[in-house]
Amino acid sequence: MTATLTAPAPAELLPAAAARGPRRLLPLPRRLQFSYTTRFVSGEVDRCAGDYALLAGADVVPRAGDVVVARVAEIVNHKRVETETSRKAILYPGALIVLAYGHRYAADQFLAHVPESLDHCHLVAAGGVAGTVTEWHSKIIGPTVIEPLGLLVRGETAVNLLDDAPHVNAPVTAAPAASSSRPEIIAVLGTSMNSGKSTVMSCLINGLSAAGRTVGAGKITGTGAGNDRMHYHDAGANEVIDFTDFGYATTFRQDFESVRALTVNMIEALSHGNDTVLVEIADGVYQEETFRLLRDELFQGCVDTVVFAAVDALGARAGVQALQDAGLEVGCASGVMTSSPLAAREAEEVLGRLGVPVIGTFDLTDPAVAAGLSVR
Repeated sequence: MTATLTAPAPAELLPAAAARGPRRLLPLPRRLQFSYTTRFVSGEVDRCAGDYALLAGADVVPRAGDVVVARVAEIVNHKRVETETSRKAILYPGALIVLAYGHRYAADQFLAHVPESLDHCHLVAAGGVAGTVTEWHSKIIGPTVIEPLGLLVRGETAVNLLDDAPHVNAPVTAAPAASSSRPEIIAVLGTSMNSGKSTVMSCLINGLSAAGRTVGAGKITGTGAGNDRMHYHDAGANEVIDFTDFGYATTFRQDFESVRALTVNMIEALSHGNDTVLVEIADGVYQEETFRLLRDELFQGCVDTVVFAAVDALGARAGVQALQDAGLEVGCASGVMTSSPLAAREAEEVLGRLGVPVIGTFDLTDPAVAAGLSVR
């Protein structure tokens, strides 16, 4: 169930000063809270603060990934923002936060888009994403409202996350060549948001690490947030990167070629010094970018096997069938459904006909169980 916008809606507020008047440069405020998505920009600003300013004006149109300084106007759903180190900083009215514009697709939270001006908009993800919310889940009262003060600019050029990202998402035309030295690649997918993907991924990292594997972990698609990254480190991953390391606040509505390239480039980045690479793909198998990616020959050429997380037996059956129909090898099903012995038994019965075992999420921490999923 979704809700359409009620108060607090940006359209009901007076136009933000940054969205009015001629194009102009403003001094950079002194006390700023950078967020997880803007952590690489933070270091550059610290080194050369005098090179930066804010750009405002009625004709300024933000793009996905552009960095914005905003004032907290009304605190509703998000009451904290993740810092560069993923600490959850408490928001106060009037606080100045540094975010990146981005589109968001989250079935349990928001549908949001990059606005066409610097007028009031919303904090759409605690990791540090600004956008205009158009729909939200009925359990949520509404989004936290922010007032942009201006785009962060270096000289007169808007700063985009792509500018300072440590990894480059270069165009690709082919999957890495298969060889005995290439790490084993396992993809973790699920029926939907909150199906248990990240917990499954963490448990599998832990089990494989305990089995003597050197594991690289990555998150290819989703919305910028540091929680999963920290969990993967805690579980024993040797190296962790996500799409924010390539300069994306979110991957929703990125062109398909960029998402496709991100898959290859992230796996390639994690392939040095690791003998196993695990990658998580956000949301469900029917989400637009994911649906297309799973059927892409280049993606299929990168992935050896899939671990699938589901909430119930019906979702597990439909999801596994969809993956197999797309041409992917499914190693096992796991996730939230395995919290219930009854649900797990239902899934075992229907998935047994497809040749796919059901493994409890926390059973994946067993080295023998985790290593048993290896197909190479």
